[in-house]
Amino acid sequence: MRRFLVYLAALTLVYALVLASFHPWDLALGAALSAGLLLAFRRFVFVAPPGEAGLLRRALYGVPLCLAVLRSILKGTWVVALVTLGLRPLRSPGIVAVPVGERTPAGVAFSALATTLSPGTFLVEVDWERRVMLIHTIDASDPEAVRREHEEFYRRYQREVFP
Repeated sequence: MRRFLVYLAALTLVYALVLASFHPWDLALGAALSAGLLLAFRRFVFVAPPGEAGLLRRALYGVPLCLAVLRSILKGTWVVALVTLGLRPLRSPGIVAVPVGERTPAGVAFSALATTLSPGTFLVEVDWERRVMLIHTIDASDPEAVRREHEEFYRRYQREVFP
């Protein structure tokens, strides 16, 4: 309960700072929204056993994750721009089946979001029976390289934040 109140106060403070307003009605609305978010995402936020700094640890690992997603977006933007401008041929677009592996449903959702944010790739479907994500990519000429890239991204950046 104490952690809930600390997180509630922190999220309400962030809300007030974003609005640049500490009016009582704004604080009340911020607290209500924060409580709703904490309740909706309680399995994610309060997953660590008592005594572990799970959320703090995940927040710290979130920084390199965000930078990796940004790098992926920039790389995808560059590749799509080259193809669009006719400076690089459109070789072999297609769909690649990327194994879900040890990802949880929340991890699959984040992988899908990160993949879709980067131009040139997007999630088509998750086949839970085969345990694969079907990802359309602008260059599917080497499906194993695409799979390795997604697995490396998960292992290196995502696993500690969104398992």
